[in-house]
Amino acid sequence: MDKRLGSLAEAVSPIGDGATVMIGGFGGSGAPIELIHALIDKGPKNLTVINNNAGNGHVGIAAMIEQGLVAKMICSFPRSSDPRVFNEKYLAGEIELELVPQGTLAERIRAGGAGIPAFYTPTAYGTELAEGKPTAEFDGKHYVQERWLKADFALIKAELGDQMGNLTYRMAARNFNPIMAMAGAHTVAQVGTLVPLGGIEPEQVITPGIFVDAVVEVSDAKQEEVLNREGAVYP
Repeated sequence: MDKRLGSLAEAVSPIGDGATVMIGGFGGSGAPIELIHALIDKGPKNLTVINNNAGNGHVGIAAMIEQGLVAKMICSFPRSSDPRVFNEKYLAGEIELELVPQGTLAERIRAGGAGIPAFYTPTAYGTELAEGKPTAEFDGKHYVQERWLKADFALIKAELGDQMGNLTYRMAARNFNPIMAMAGAHTVAQVGTLVPLGGIEPEQVITPGIFVDAVVEVSDAKQEEVLNREGAVYP
């Protein structure tokens, strides 16, 4: 099956109001900025966004929040280098936050992709983050039950991809992208280079194409940190 799409607009066209969207990246590393900006252009509302942080400056996820697309953030770091957009919305009561420790966030996403509905972790036991969650004791230690995280859509970024959706990543840009690809019901990957079938050695494939529904080539992708240094604002 040829999963290549001709435009970013086509890639985000299925995402509608009220959707839950996982967005890959760790800060700007591996963040699919062009897909995010295409989603802003489309303009769906009341989205739940799952990401490592709540955006920086006025581009990427921060721009989504600023433009009123996001009703809820599920993340580990709502405050990062320049979180003013999220801060203002949150203090005004215009956006909801579910704070998740980073390791727990990664495991909840991985569990969603693996079909594991819940697991136990000692992280957050005895804190506000554990309130209302089931707990249990194993071998004399207390654990908190955490539920899987799944999403209607996953927007991810890869270095190489082929027409079947097989992907490989560049160094640290791998981060959350592979597990989000598995946990999204519909996964869209922006790739730096589309290669022919066989252009990726099988043993180098990180995300098999079975987890990817669409690929779009973005050969001149921007980096969030560079855009913020330049004072960029989107749109």
